[in-house]
Amino acid sequence: MSDRRPRAAWRRRPEPPPAASSASRPPSVQPSVVQSTLYRDGRRVSSPLTLADTFRQLREHPDGMAWIGLQRPTEEELHSLAAEFDLHELAVEDALEAHQRPKLERYGDTLFVVLRAARYLDAQEEVDFGELHVFVGPDFLITVRHGAAPDLTAVRRRMEQNPDLLALGPEAVLYAILDAVVDGYAPVVAGVQNDIDEIETEVFGGDPAVSRRIYELSREMVEFQRATRPLVGMLHALMAGFAKYGTDEELQRYLRDVADHVTHTSERVDGFRQALADILTVNATLVTQQQNAEMRALAEAGFEQNEEIKKISAWAAILFAPTLVGTIYGMNFDNMPELHWAGGYPFAVVLMAVVCVSLYVVFKKKDWL
Repeated sequence: MSDRRPRAAWRRRPEPPPAASSASRPPSVQPSVVQSTLYRDGRRVSSPLTLADTFRQLREHPDGMAWIGLQRPTEEELHSLAAEFDLHELAVEDALEAHQRPKLERYGDTLFVVLRAARYLDAQEEVDFGELHVFVGPDFLITVRHGAAPDLTAVRRRMEQNPDLLALGPEAVLYAILDAVVDGYAPVVAGVQNDIDEIETEVFGGDPAVSRRIYELSREMVEFQRATRPLVGMLHALMAGFAKYGTDEELQRYLRDVADHVTHTSERVDGFRQALADILTVNATLVTQQQNAEMRALAEAGFEQNEEIKKISAWAAILFAPTLVGTIYGMNFDNMPELHWAGGYPFAVVLMAVVCVSLYVVFKKKDWL
């Protein structure tokens, strides 16, 4: 990726002021320098306690390599590193602000890489994303981590156990970091696949809370896609520069393997997004069908209730007619028509029967009875 040259041949800068050591920090402030280590020929030479010691020892051994790990560094620390290693101000600004998209940019002899790591939290059943910024120079590598992932301690341990690979320089360390980030995607893919299987069961089981879970997982897949898709192009850009920057052949094979893995992961993530979109459509269809069934049941119940009301109303009207006649002729008045008529009673009974029969026939024709 870049030709290794003696340090004095590429840097002509005055010595920067020493960075604040962890001992001078207030007890409440968490040290930003996670680890600073010098290597020579793939083996650890020393582990300075401060950035100032790292700078000094690297000047004393220009054939060595410095690997500096930072966790949410302060502005003073990053500016100190920028002055020492000639880091571009735009890259330093990105590393300070974080929340960057994955990218690969070259500033002279320095390569600036932004990675989005991910880890699956089993207890919460959600994906947690971290951000990692990497500065790769001729004889140094600086990592600026924002978040818990990835575990760079394991990367450092792996590289120190393989001195032949570590002797290839900062490019080999960058490969190891890329490999760790991409390998960290595998548990996330497995966890998401398990979540999707559970969601499918909940959808067809009629769980009313499944829509929210689909939406939240879809948002996580959008973030996951933003982390993996640019990484494919970044690795292909690195591979395109193999010949130009004289990358070791063994390292080329390792990087191609990482590119294959991240391509596979990106395709899986794309498949997850499509699967979740299909599940959401199916869930909406099932919810609509359930709502239609409930509306149909309510309509049928309302129709049956209406039929019962019609029957009750019809019988009430039929019974009202004789009640009305009986009520009239039950009043105690002397001067009433047909009050002393001998046929009054039969006439009243026949009248009530005729009215009742007539109303019954009318309601029967209207299908109320």
